[in-house]
Amino acid sequence: MDPLFLAYSCYRRKKYQECTDICTELLEKNPYDQASWTLKTRALTAQVYVDEVDVDEEGIAEMLMDDNSIAQVSRPGTSLKQPGTGHGGPSQGVRPMSQSGRPLSGFTRPGTQGGRPGTMEQAIRTPRTAHTARPVTSASGRYVRLGTASMLSTPDGPFINLGRLNFTKYASRQNLAKSLFEYIFHHENDVRNALELAALATEACQFKDWWWKVQLAKCYYRLGMFRDSEQQLKSALKQQDMVDPYLYLCKVYLRLDQPLTAVEVYKQGLDKFQGETTLLTGIARIYEGLNEMENAVKFYKDVLMYDSMHVEAIACIATHHFYTDQPEVALKFYRYCPILHFMFMTLRSY
Repeated sequence: MDPLFLAYSCYRRKKYQECTDICTELLEKNPYDQASWTLKTRALTAQVYVDEVDVDEEGIAEMLMDDNSIAQVSRPGTSLKQPGTGHGGPSQGVRPMSQSGRPLSGFTRPGTQGGRPGTMEQAIRTPRTAHTARPVTSASGRYVRLGTASMLSTPDGPFINLGRLNFTKYASRQNLAKSLFEYIFHHENDVRNALELAALATEACQFKDWWWKVQLAKCYYRLGMFRDSEQQLKSALKQQDMVDPYLYLCKVYLRLDQPLTAVEVYKQGLDKFQGETTLLTGIARIYEGLNEMENAVKFYKDVLMYDSMHVEAIACIATHHFYTDQPEVALKFYRYCPILHFMFMTLRSY
């Protein structure tokens, strides 16, 4: 069997280490084999790849050193840092709240495991929750751990010496530039070199490729340049309507603490992609963070219209009914999903 074909087969079956080993042997025989070089970069990237649309939790450093706030005191219902009282309806029980005043979600996701301390003293004294055995670390720490994982995947040293690369040369070759960018950004965690390559590639394609603009926005976001990221994403959406730019743009607005603007962007995306569950879930999460549970449940139910086994929507709706003194309704939702069987058995004891 052709070794390159076997390497492609391993990559499709997600056997990334085997794919990397085969490509390494091919490159030892022919260092100029572009197909093997590109496939190896993709395999190494896939080993440490993390989808950044959902996974983004603010740690203590981001909370206390946030200089993007416009107003110290925001109007009720317009900030995730100071959620309002909400419209959850009457309840005889008390729904558990985080330190920032948000109701605990029925589904664990980034941003729901800890509160948002206002001072360093509060951050140090923050008690550890039942969901995690340690305080929530910053996003920068996660990137460092990803960089450590990438070094462990290449014990013989880095596959590509970034200091010796001619980025201008690679930027003009689109068939190599995209896989190289993902390798630098995800595997090597070198945002500045990734930004340089993305800027040169955007210029090389005469600013007509929306994909490169999204990558520029991701680099700007990682560097804390949120307004520059916003401009790149808006420019990408003018060229091509895709779901990812809408999700990243809403992520920028949430980091700027503009949840209502994010909701508007999500709804603009729904006009183009009707029934897209990721956009509907994003709106529901914002309303849940603002403590507007009725609106959150409405959009979670819309999610279930298009994806009847969406675990997050089922769990959040069931949790809402449970804390509004409707445990029998919560049981019906927990029955739908086998993953939530444990919660179903727990509620039967009430």
